[in-house]
Amino acid sequence: MSKPPVPQAVIFDLGKVLLDFDYTIAARALSPHSNFDAVDFKRVVDQSPLLHRFESGGLTNEQFFEEIRQLTGYRGTYAAFAASFGDIFCEIDQMIRLQAELKERGIPTWIFSNTNDLAVGHIRERFPFFHGFDGYVMSHQIGAMKPLPASYEAVERQTGRRGAELLYLDDRDENIAGALQRGWQTVHHLDPHESIRTVRERLRWS
Repeated sequence: MSKPPVPQAVIFDLGKVLLDFDYTIAARALSPHSNFDAVDFKRVVDQSPLLHRFESGGLTNEQFFEEIRQLTGYRGTYAAFAASFGDIFCEIDQMIRLQAELKERGIPTWIFSNTNDLAVGHIRERFPFFHGFDGYVMSHQIGAMKPLPASYEAVERQTGRRGAELLYLDDRDENIAGALQRGWQTVHHLDPHESIRTVRERLRWS
């Protein structure tokens, strides 16, 4: 069986691939200013229908805040909410070094993420590596979340590449499946060491 072609661009998921995150951190910071305890507050913001509306571009930052305020009785300011809601990330150092190495070798890299404007604003300010990519395809900007086909189509349009020209790293099975349906090469990210080994192998690095 022949090897797949060498990818022409590497596409990274953001959360759990380049940045770890935990909505428990936000819930613990925000819940004392609400009618909910941290466990219940986390249910409102962590992969909830409300968060999915926000990350699909269906709510502005201010509308999302107002929904949270009404649901939880949150009494803090918008600025305090935004700061705590965004401050849930830490770098996955090995994967950030991989992206830097790809950039040094002239290989285009993109971020493809289900995310929201509050999170991206925080990441842009706090994590310098975020500015080193060739482009960004964000669910809240394109109005479609992975694994909807429209999200992958947006990547193909913006990168100008398709099929096996793209190598995509993601931690979620359903997102990998969506990429495979379009003929992309994929790395199901579970462990940084293994993901880095696979990327180097696909790029034919010695």
